[in-house]
Amino acid sequence: MKKDKADNKLPKKKIIPEKTQIKMFFIFGVAMILLIAIILVAVLEYVFVKLEVLGNFNLQDSPFSWVMMFAAISVTIGLGLTFILEKMILRPFNSLLDGMTRLSKGEFETRIDLGKVAGIKGISDKFNALAAELQKTEILRSDFVNNFSHEFKTPIVSISSLIALMKTGELSKEKQLQYLNVIEEEISRLADMTTNILLLTKIENQGILTDKTRFNLSEQIRTCILLFEKKWAKKELLLDVEFEEFEILANEDMLKQVWLNLIDNAIKFADKGSELKIAINKVGKKTAVSVRNTGEPISESDYEKIFNKFYQGGKDKTRGNGIGLSIVKNVVDLHCGKVSVESQGRVTTFTVIL
Repeated sequence: MKKDKADNKLPKKKIIPEKTQIKMFFIFGVAMILLIAIILVAVLEYVFVKLEVLGNFNLQDSPFSWVMMFAAISVTIGLGLTFILEKMILRPFNSLLDGMTRLSKGEFETRIDLGKVAGIKGISDKFNALAAELQKTEILRSDFVNNFSHEFKTPIVSISSLIALMKTGELSKEKQLQYLNVIEEEISRLADMTTNILLLTKIENQGILTDKTRFNLSEQIRTCILLFEKKWAKKELLLDVEFEEFEILANEDMLKQVWLNLIDNAIKFADKGSELKIAINKVGKKTAVSVRNTGEPISESDYEKIFNKFYQGGKDKTRGNGIGLSIVKNVVDLHCGKVSVESQGRVTTFTVIL
């Protein structure tokens, strides 16, 4: 503790902003050009006078000529130095402009090196970080478009084929009913994907949380569990959903999407006949909701990535379309909360703290 207090008393190193560094760099450069030009002119004129190159030139007789000569030599030397330094100073900015142009054309693999000068190096580092992030987003977007197009097309083709079979009139009522159930499931799947895309777009464009009300969080989660009754009953999951009553001040509709996505994922990737546990607890003044299942584990390296838009973890890319957990993350962030995942063995737990 004493060491910490002593450390706090040490003067902190003042960090100069990069914009200020760049301004200081240019001001210093111009000042140096002028100073060098004046020194060179003074030295040359001193040499000329000593060597009597100027002959019987008298400063008092021709002060204007002296000033003009001084100015002409200063301008000549200044222009020469400026031309030389321009190559050194403007080269990084030309590289930056070239990189920005290539980046604007979609060449996200573009990287630049502006040298080691303080301030300038910071610009190149930030540009390269931006380009890398754009490249990563473009790869994810491309993968998403391919996967989403496939997922969207598959149910449509399936529905079209089943309808064509039913139109033949050669199917029994039992078969027709079976096909109608499949069509209903496929339409529901299409509706869910479309809803998630629209919802994610809406949430991403919303900067401020609105429509907050106080409601029973426990009852909301129970309702979400019942909505998936067919799914967890089909997998013969053992539900552990006993928790006390908790109220919370939040956007009820948005939080409902969080529980729907987390519970749906938990059921989807749970082993048949395994346990699905949902718990609500108080953590100080905060409320923690956890959803735990037993099934395919999540790699620790994917803990953060799975909340990114379009990201699909695991070897099996049919796990989902990379939207559900992104919705969860965005909604929780809007509520100034935190969502995390932990996977040990085959037990995976998602925790939301609000």
